[in-house]
Amino acid sequence: MLPIMKGKDLVALLETIGFTAIRQRGSHVRMKSDDGRFTSVPVHSGEDIPKGLLRKIIREDLEITLEDFVDAYEKYKGH
Repeated sequence: MLPIMKGKDLVALLETIGFTAIRQRGSHVRMKSDDGRFTSVPVHSGEDIPKGLLRKIIREDLEITLEDFVDAYEKYKGH
């Protein structure tokens, strides 16, 4: 099951799995991994990322399985 996340939490999680914030335009943070994958994360204060958008980011931008994402999230929350 997908976690409910805020944008800033997703940015921090992505940084733990090798993504770097390369720019911010308005409330969206553009991130890039060393292997060339990109994603944009909306960081709206107080708002959760919609489930559909989170699923799209995981499948299409991160190119990882939902299970791998949940595992990474659980490791991240353990810190």
